[in-house]
Amino acid sequence: MTSTRLLLAAILAVVVSTGVAHAADKAAAAPQSDQSILLDTIRANRKAFVAVNLGLSDEQAAKFWPLYDKYQTELNAIGDRMIAIVDDYSKSYGDLADDKAVKLMNDYLTAEADRVTLRSRYLPEFTKILPGRTVARFYQIENKMDAVIRYELAAAVPVVDEKPAPAK
Repeated sequence: MTSTRLLLAAILAVVVSTGVAHAADKAAAAPQSDQSILLDTIRANRKAFVAVNLGLSDEQAAKFWPLYDKYQTELNAIGDRMIAIVDDYSKSYGDLADDKAVKLMNDYLTAEADRVTLRSRYLPEFTKILPGRTVARFYQIENKMDAVIRYELAAAVPVVDEKPAPAK
């Protein structure tokens, strides 16, 4: 990895991890515009990170970026659903009922399944445009960025208490 790529990777990791942790801490209290700005920043940095690390030719880029934008639009919709699930959990964490916990888990698992389905659906489209090794690299980059975001989110979301909160 060149020093430029390494520097960009470090910057992205800091921006994403700091932004996600900050967003998770303020999720219930943040105005929608602040959350939208944060998400737009993460999404823009994500695209820049992919661009630097794929090193596409002009011909490949001309075909890849429109498909990538379509893919990300659909993936972002799933990400927005995940954010709504985390927000819902954060709001009801203190007095989370069993049925609400199961509903949230079902919603989460549905969103996860939709994410996998979407990635699987786009794989043949990306392989029409790019060599297989480049597509594999793209998916690896996506997975690494997701791992950073998920780690930060997991650190900020409290685990459900084993016993229900006492009745008020």
